[in-house]
Amino acid sequence: MAHTKSAKKSIRIIRERRSRNRAINSALKTSIGKAERLILDKELEPARDAVRQATIALDRAAQKGIIHSNNAARHKSRLIKKFKTAFPPEN
Repeated sequence: MAHTKSAKKSIRIIRERRSRNRAINSALKTSIGKAERLILDKELEPARDAVRQATIALDRAAQKGIIHSNNAARHKSRLIKKFKTAFPPEN
C-alpha cells in the first residue's frame, strides 16, 4: 500500500484512467463486433454505417492513447477488407 501523499494520488489517478479506458475499450470492441456481425448477415447499409462508426471509434481511441495507432490502423484495415469482400464494388 502507498504511504506518501503523491503515491496515493497516483493510485487514485490510475484507477480513474483505468475505468475510463476500460469503458472506451469495451465500447470499441462492441462497435467492431456489431460491424462484423452485420457484414456476416449481408446487410449492406447497416453494415456500412457500423463500419463507419467503428473506424471513428478506433481513431478516437488511438488519438486518446487508449490503443496504439498501428493497432487502430490494423483493425480498420481488416474491417474494411471484410466489408469489401462481402460487398464487392459494382463496376
